[in-house]
Amino acid sequence: MNTTELINWQTFKSKLQENPELTLQFQYAEDKWVDASYHITEIKQAPIVSVDCGGVMNTWTEIIVQLWEPSVRDSDRAMQVKKALSIVELVEKSLPLNPLAIVKIEFGNSQFDTRQMYPGEFIIDNGNFIVNLSPDFTQCKAINRGGSCGTTETGEECCTPAVKEEKPKIQLINFAAEGATCTPGSGCC
Repeated sequence: MNTTELINWQTFKSKLQENPELTLQFQYAEDKWVDASYHITEIKQAPIVSVDCGGVMNTWTEIIVQLWEPSVRDSDRAMQVKKALSIVELVEKSLPLNPLAIVKIEFGNSQFDTRQMYPGEFIIDNGNFIVNLSPDFTQCKAINRGGSCGTTETGEECCTPAVKEEKPKIQLINFAAEGATCTPGSGCC
């Protein structure tokens, strides 16, 4: 997994710990904010094991922080960072979280399909600690390693279009002796 730009749990948690008195806000698209009445409903740790198209096994861990907007707004102000940290502390009493795991924020509402996004940029503005979210993406791990996108036993890459093979032409040979052929009505067939 290409993790060079992605934030791990240790970094994410440290950023929160540096700003406990600020209000925690999440922006999921341009001018689109998770409603101030959001809740952190769960924190999941997901170990991933996969085999890519090049036949290479990959493993990594993700920490997924799930946000939920209640249907009836119960707060006009988002939670403070220290409230989020108290939820993290509660989770970590039962589930030790991998400090090197990749962080994702899971969110959706009636106008935005639920999806997992990466914390992109952290902004401190007017008493708010803003986490700008970036969309998740797909990738070809084989190409990212500098290899090809997998190959078959004969060397073709798995993701290239199939080459249409022309069928070989077969020459028919008549093995019957000259003049010893069956004809209709001769009784040999």
